[in-house]
Amino acid sequence: MNQSAGGVVAPKSRPAVRLRLPLSGLARQEERWAYLMLLPSILGLVFFTAGPVVESLAISFTRYNVVRPPQWIGPANYIQLFTKDRVFVKAFKNTCLYVFGTTPSSITLSLLLALALNQKIRGIPFFRSIFFLPTISSGVAVALLWTWLYNPDFGIFNWILGLLGVSREMRPAWLASTTWALPALMIMAVWQGLGYNMTIFLAGLQGIDPSYYEAAEIDGAGWWARFRYITLPLISPTTFFLLVMAGIGGFQVFVPAFVMTAGGPRYATTTVALHLFYTAFQYMRMGEASAMAYVMFAVVFTLTFLQLRLQKLWVHYE
Repeated sequence: MNQSAGGVVAPKSRPAVRLRLPLSGLARQEERWAYLMLLPSILGLVFFTAGPVVESLAISFTRYNVVRPPQWIGPANYIQLFTKDRVFVKAFKNTCLYVFGTTPSSITLSLLLALALNQKIRGIPFFRSIFFLPTISSGVAVALLWTWLYNPDFGIFNWILGLLGVSREMRPAWLASTTWALPALMIMAVWQGLGYNMTIFLAGLQGIDPSYYEAAEIDGAGWWARFRYITLPLISPTTFFLLVMAGIGGFQVFVPAFVMTAGGPRYATTTVALHLFYTAFQYMRMGEASAMAYVMFAVVFTLTFLQLRLQKLWVHYE
């Protein structure tokens, strides 16, 4: 009960109660048709996505080679990954180096490229299309092209190094070198991902209200101040999205390592996804392969969760 200024006690207001009216016959019919139309997608999700995910979790606790029935062995597959499987440990290190090497460089270069192409000059749409072409190209075709570019004898990179005066002995063997093979894959990945990241950054840049820059110019802010205090904060949601997607995609890298090096030389480019593929479909150790998949799921989930929790420290939503 609330007391008014005149001393009269007014009844306490109650929250409005929303009554759900029964559906009409036409609405029920539309609802049934909606579920009927969704049924193929629901069945596909259950039998081809959710079902295999749950089954692979169960298989990760078994010894299973497809030919014989699964044999329950508990967490032995997970323990073996970090105690006996030296290739997995090497592959995990390679994958982490790949992710933390390609992500910052790709984000930085694509932002600079987006800033350069966010200008109102003639020919900009053409250059945007050219830079986006690698993104929509076949991953296998791109990998084969770069394999030729990296050829130590007639590849274009070593040819350029020769023009610069680098002796044949000092030119890197690229994909045949345990030192240069992984960086070579990283360089190709950064190049291939520039177009996609650039397009997303362009969308973020073009969504910034020009009045912010006009006000900053009136106050005498230079280009660096405008970039630091206006551009970076306002595109931070875009940057956050690209960081999350780059981390998820980087831990699943497979095609470049499989096509260009097959994991060599001496496991220098073996990634977790590639090692999982060989373990499952070449050695037929499905239990170990399923355990690898769930270890990587845990890593990606943890990394993404940390990014989501830390975004409030640097991501600014208008």
